[in-house]
Amino acid sequence: MFKWRSMQALQDRNETLFYRLLVEHIEELAPIIYTPTVGEACLQYSRLFRRPRGMYFSADDRGHFNAMMYNWKSDVNVIVVTDGSRVLGLGDLGAQGMGISVGKLDLYVAGAGIEPGKVLPCVLDVGTDNEDLLNDPYYFGVNRKRLTGEEYYDVVDEFIQAVKNRWPNALVQFEDFQTEHAMPILRRHRDNVLCFNDDIQGTAVVVLAGVYGAMAALGLQPADITKQTFLVCGAGSAGMGIANFLHTAMVHHGLTSEEAHDRFFIVDKHGLVTDKRRLDKKAPGVEDLRPFARSRKAWDGDGDDDDDDESPESLREGAPLATVVKLAKPTVLLGASTVKGLFTDEILTMMGEFNERPIIMPLSNPTSRAECTSKAVAKATQGRALFSSGSPFEHVTTDDGTYMHANQGNNFYVFPGLGLGSILVGSDHISDGMLNAAAEAIPRSIPAEGAKRGEIYPRIANIRDISVKVASAVMRQAVKEGREGR
Repeated sequence: MFKWRSMQALQDRNETLFYRLLVEHIEELAPIIYTPTVGEACLQYSRLFRRPRGMYFSADDRGHFNAMMYNWKSDVNVIVVTDGSRVLGLGDLGAQGMGISVGKLDLYVAGAGIEPGKVLPCVLDVGTDNEDLLNDPYYFGVNRKRLTGEEYYDVVDEFIQAVKNRWPNALVQFEDFQTEHAMPILRRHRDNVLCFNDDIQGTAVVVLAGVYGAMAALGLQPADITKQTFLVCGAGSAGMGIANFLHTAMVHHGLTSEEAHDRFFIVDKHGLVTDKRRLDKKAPGVEDLRPFARSRKAWDGDGDDDDDDESPESLREGAPLATVVKLAKPTVLLGASTVKGLFTDEILTMMGEFNERPIIMPLSNPTSRAECTSKAVAKATQGRALFSSGSPFEHVTTDDGTYMHANQGNNFYVFPGLGLGSILVGSDHISDGMLNAAAEAIPRSIPAEGAKRGEIYPRIANIRDISVKVASAVMRQAVKEGREGR
């Protein structure tokens, strides 16, 4: 926190020096400016507040958003907006979520060279359900419970319309909206304004980039994603958002939708999800889960899953994870379950037996909820696995001297270049094709010697070069789709 406060003070005194320091020491300072340190800053943001760095749109200002936009005198290229309802893993922080918008835009400037005067951090202050904040005399947000239902969506709709009126070419990035609102808002406005949701789309692009990077380490091409078999653990909004985007990438590379669905096995707390599952219509991610469930036909035969038949077709509804791994023989194991230790030694060992270099991605955050550790993977696979996680883990050298690189996915690889490319090309929409192009571009910054070591993501120190490659790829795809020059 001392470093975060020092950087904020420097930004107040000398913005040019602040960004020079951030650009030249980005690997060291990105975790200070943004996650994980910014989470602690958001918890105390009302008390740390010194000067405004963005715009606060209160529920009490409804009907005036359009006029308020014109109080911001400069032109704007990028807007990051949050309602503070799901700040990192900290829950509802209300208006104190402004720290997230500010930190994310600092990374836009550092990572993509966006002009500092043309970014706008925003908060939609619709109240908070956090009792500690409601009882805190220093809390600077609206002191009441959150708006819900159509009242809530009316606020979001008015904000988006005001942005369109004031800055019709600006990119809007939705950040840290709670799950029940994030996808409906994205679907509601994706075709209405240039926008994307970093928590949904950015995370999925990073995972796909990791898969492409892993295939590069194996000497394969992006199109070889069609030959992979994915086992996704976790059927919530995060897991299904990732699975749905991976499915889109496979279709992009030539499979039919049905063929792509056949390459996935989805496991949740009840076991394998099949066409026999009764899905909860209100569960997060259920709409994305539905086609995967329909495509996985449950076995209706007698006997145990693995006694009569050793093929994936013999899997029953609710089959346990170990059985699914044994019969499906996946090449990629993804974890979005938040269940610590879900990937047991037995499961990791089977992955190593079925694949010369299995791709294993425990993506759950924080570290205490990761499905496995880098040490467990290295031990079970003799260091042969291509490993990537959502939390930081140590690189591992096995007893026989084999080195296994512990990669970590980071949305910072995606959003600066994606934003820069979509703005420069003049796109009116961020398509799945543009997102896939961004994912394919990221591994191109990995040096050959790095790929040999099992590195599936480039170094953050090279973020500006990475962003240039991502932006170029996004622009080419946009032109290919006829989305340039709105």
